[in-house]
Amino acid sequence: MAGLWPRKRERASGEALVRSLYEEHGYALLAYATRITGDRAAAEDVLQETLLRAWKNASSLSDTEGSVRAWLFTVARNIMTDRFRAKASRPAEQAESETVVPVAKDHAPQVVDSMLAYQALDTLSEEHRDVLVELYLRGRSVTETAETLGIPPGTVKSRSHHALRKLRDRFGPTMTALEGVAG
Repeated sequence: MAGLWPRKRERASGEALVRSLYEEHGYALLAYATRITGDRAAAEDVLQETLLRAWKNASSLSDTEGSVRAWLFTVARNIMTDRFRAKASRPAEQAESETVVPVAKDHAPQVVDSMLAYQALDTLSEEHRDVLVELYLRGRSVTETAETLGIPPGTVKSRSHHALRKLRDRFGPTMTALEGVAG
Protein backbone atom coordinates (compact mmCIF):
# COMPACT_ATOMS: atom_id res chain seq x y z
CA MET A 1 0.00 0.00 0.00
CA ALA A 2 2.83 2.36 0.77
CA GLY A 3 3.93 2.18 -2.89
CA LEU A 4 0.65 3.67 -4.13
CA TRP A 5 0.96 6.96 -2.25
CA PRO A 6 3.89 8.35 -4.24
CA ARG A 7 2.00 7.66 -7.49
CA LYS A 8 -1.06 9.51 -6.22
CA ARG A 9 1.10 12.44 -5.15
CA GLU A 10 2.85 12.38 -8.54
CA ARG A 11 -0.49 12.34 -10.37
CA ALA A 12 -1.86 15.13 -8.18
CA SER A 13 1.21 17.28 -8.76
CA GLY A 14 0.95 16.61 -12.53
CA GLU A 15 -2.71 17.62 -12.56
CA ALA A 16 -1.87 20.73 -10.57
CA LEU A 17 0.91 21.54 -13.05
CA VAL A 18 -1.40 21.21 -16.05
CA ARG A 19 -4.12 23.24 -14.32
CA SER A 20 -1.64 26.00 -13.44
CA LEU A 21 -0.16 26.05 -16.95
CA TYR A 22 -3.65 26.26 -18.44
CA GLU A 23 -4.66 29.09 -16.13
CA GLU A 24 -1.48 31.06 -16.82
CA HIS A 25 -0.84 30.34 -20.53
CA GLY A 26 -3.96 28.61 -21.90
CA TYR A 27 -5.69 31.68 -23.32
CA ALA A 28 -2.54 32.95 -25.07
CA LEU A 29 -1.76 29.48 -26.47
CA LEU A 30 -5.34 29.07 -27.72
CA ALA A 31 -5.31 32.51 -29.37
CA TYR A 32 -1.96 31.75 -31.01
CA ALA A 33 -3.08 28.34 -32.30
CA THR A 34 -6.41 29.75 -33.54
CA ARG A 35 -4.61 32.52 -35.41
CA ILE A 36 -2.23 30.03 -37.08
CA THR A 37 -4.73 27.24 -37.86
CA GLY A 38 -7.77 29.41 -38.54
CA ASP A 39 -9.87 26.74 -36.82
CA ARG A 40 -10.99 26.93 -33.19
CA ALA A 41 -11.47 23.15 -32.83
CA ALA A 42 -8.01 22.45 -34.25
CA ALA A 43 -6.55 25.11 -31.95
CA GLU A 44 -8.17 23.45 -28.93
CA ASP A 45 -6.61 20.14 -30.00
CA VAL A 46 -3.21 21.83 -30.25
CA LEU A 47 -3.66 23.36 -26.77
CA GLN A 48 -4.64 19.99 -25.31
CA GLU A 49 -1.68 18.23 -26.94
CA THR A 50 0.68 20.98 -25.75
CA LEU A 51 -0.50 20.63 -22.14
CA LEU A 52 -0.26 16.84 -22.39
CA ARG A 53 3.35 17.10 -23.54
CA ALA A 54 4.07 19.55 -20.72
CA TRP A 55 2.66 17.05 -18.24
CA LYS A 56 4.75 14.22 -19.75
CA ASN A 57 7.89 16.40 -19.72
CA ALA A 58 7.35 18.17 -16.40
CA SER A 59 10.99 17.67 -15.51
CA SER A 60 12.05 19.69 -18.60
CA LEU A 61 10.12 22.77 -17.51
CA SER A 62 12.08 25.40 -15.67
CA ASP A 63 10.80 28.07 -13.33
CA THR A 64 13.02 30.76 -14.76
CA GLU A 65 11.04 33.67 -16.12
CA GLY A 66 9.79 33.21 -19.66
CA SER A 67 11.25 29.78 -20.29
CA VAL A 68 8.05 27.83 -19.55
CA ARG A 69 6.00 30.08 -21.81
CA ALA A 70 8.60 29.88 -24.58
CA TRP A 71 8.71 26.10 -24.23
CA LEU A 72 4.90 25.86 -24.48
CA PHE A 73 4.74 28.08 -27.57
CA THR A 74 7.56 26.14 -29.22
CA VAL A 75 5.76 22.85 -28.55
CA ALA A 76 2.48 24.29 -29.91
CA ARG A 77 4.27 25.55 -33.05
CA ASN A 78 5.89 22.13 -33.58
CA ILE A 79 2.54 20.35 -33.17
CA MET A 80 0.92 22.63 -35.76
CA THR A 81 3.87 22.19 -38.14
CA ASP A 82 3.62 18.40 -37.81
CA ARG A 83 -0.13 18.53 -38.51
CA PHE A 84 0.30 20.74 -41.58
CA ARG A 85 3.01 18.46 -42.95
CA ALA A 86 0.92 15.34 -42.30
CA LYS A 87 -2.09 16.92 -44.01
CA ALA A 88 0.01 18.01 -46.99
CA SER A 89 1.43 14.52 -47.46
CA ARG A 90 -2.03 12.93 -47.70
CA PRO A 91 -4.21 13.26 -50.78
CA ALA A 92 -6.99 15.81 -50.52
CA GLU A 93 -10.25 14.44 -49.18
CA GLN A 94 -13.29 14.85 -51.37
CA ALA A 95 -16.84 14.95 -50.17
CA GLU A 96 -19.02 12.22 -51.60
CA SER A 97 -21.31 13.63 -54.26
CA GLU A 98 -23.50 12.41 -57.05
CA THR A 99 -20.76 13.16 -59.58
CA VAL A 100 -18.28 10.80 -57.90
CA VAL A 101 -18.18 7.42 -59.59
CA PRO A 102 -18.96 4.69 -57.06
CA VAL A 103 -16.36 2.02 -56.45
CA ALA A 104 -17.10 -1.20 -58.29
CA LYS A 105 -18.29 -4.09 -56.22
CA ASP A 106 -16.12 -7.10 -55.59
CA HIS A 107 -15.98 -9.23 -58.75
CA ALA A 108 -14.76 -12.38 -56.99
CA PRO A 109 -18.13 -14.18 -57.36
CA GLN A 110 -18.03 -13.69 -61.14
CA VAL A 111 -14.48 -15.06 -61.27
CA VAL A 112 -15.53 -18.15 -59.32
CA ASP A 113 -18.59 -18.59 -61.55
CA SER A 114 -16.37 -18.34 -64.64
CA MET A 115 -13.99 -20.96 -63.29
CA LEU A 116 -16.90 -23.29 -62.50
CA ALA A 117 -18.41 -22.75 -65.94
CA TYR A 118 -15.16 -23.64 -67.70
CA GLN A 119 -14.71 -26.71 -65.50
CA ALA A 120 -18.29 -27.74 -66.24
CA LEU A 121 -17.76 -27.29 -69.98
CA ASP A 122 -14.73 -29.61 -69.79
CA THR A 123 -17.07 -32.43 -68.67
CA LEU A 124 -19.07 -32.26 -71.93
CA SER A 125 -18.35 -33.81 -75.30
CA GLU A 126 -16.66 -31.59 -77.86
CA GLU A 127 -19.86 -31.19 -79.94
CA HIS A 128 -21.94 -30.11 -76.93
CA ARG A 129 -19.17 -27.84 -75.60
CA ASP A 130 -18.73 -26.10 -78.99
CA VAL A 131 -22.46 -25.29 -79.18
CA LEU A 132 -22.55 -23.84 -75.63
CA VAL A 133 -19.37 -21.84 -76.18
CA GLU A 134 -20.82 -20.24 -79.31
CA LEU A 135 -24.25 -19.59 -77.78
CA TYR A 136 -23.36 -18.49 -74.25
CA LEU A 137 -19.74 -17.39 -74.21
CA ARG A 138 -19.59 -15.70 -77.59
CA GLY A 139 -23.22 -14.55 -77.46
CA ARG A 140 -24.16 -15.81 -80.92
CA SER A 141 -27.68 -16.64 -82.02
CA VAL A 142 -28.77 -20.16 -83.01
CA THR A 143 -28.47 -19.21 -86.72
CA GLU A 144 -25.00 -17.71 -86.26
CA THR A 145 -23.86 -20.74 -84.25
CA ALA A 146 -25.17 -23.08 -86.95
CA GLU A 147 -23.27 -21.16 -89.64
CA THR A 148 -20.06 -21.03 -87.57
CA LEU A 149 -20.11 -24.74 -86.73
CA GLY A 150 -21.46 -25.83 -90.12
CA ILE A 151 -24.47 -27.70 -88.69
CA PRO A 152 -28.24 -27.18 -89.05
CA PRO A 153 -30.03 -24.83 -86.58
CA GLY A 154 -32.11 -27.76 -85.29
CA THR A 155 -28.91 -29.60 -84.34
CA VAL A 156 -27.69 -26.49 -82.46
CA LYS A 157 -30.94 -26.42 -80.46
CA SER A 158 -30.84 -30.15 -79.77
CA ARG A 159 -27.18 -30.16 -78.68
CA SER A 160 -27.64 -27.11 -76.44
CA HIS A 161 -30.72 -28.72 -74.84
CA HIS A 162 -28.86 -32.00 -74.15
CA ALA A 163 -25.69 -30.21 -72.99
CA LEU A 164 -27.61 -28.04 -70.51
CA ARG A 165 -29.54 -31.06 -69.24
CA LYS A 166 -26.25 -32.91 -68.61
CA LEU A 167 -24.91 -29.91 -66.71
CA ARG A 168 -28.07 -29.66 -64.60
CA ASP A 169 -28.00 -33.40 -63.87
CA ARG A 170 -24.37 -33.23 -62.84
CA PHE A 171 -24.26 -29.87 -61.03
CA GLY A 172 -27.86 -29.32 -59.95
CA PRO A 173 -30.79 -27.21 -61.11
CA THR A 174 -29.15 -23.97 -59.98
CA MET A 175 -26.35 -24.25 -62.54
CA THR A 176 -26.13 -20.57 -63.49
CA ALA A 177 -22.40 -20.27 -64.05
CA LEU A 178 -22.77 -20.20 -67.84
CA GLU A 179 -25.34 -17.44 -67.62
CA GLY A 180 -22.92 -15.42 -65.44
CA VAL A 181 -20.11 -15.93 -67.94
CA ALA A 182 -22.33 -15.08 -70.89
CA GLY A 183 -23.56 -11.83 -69.25
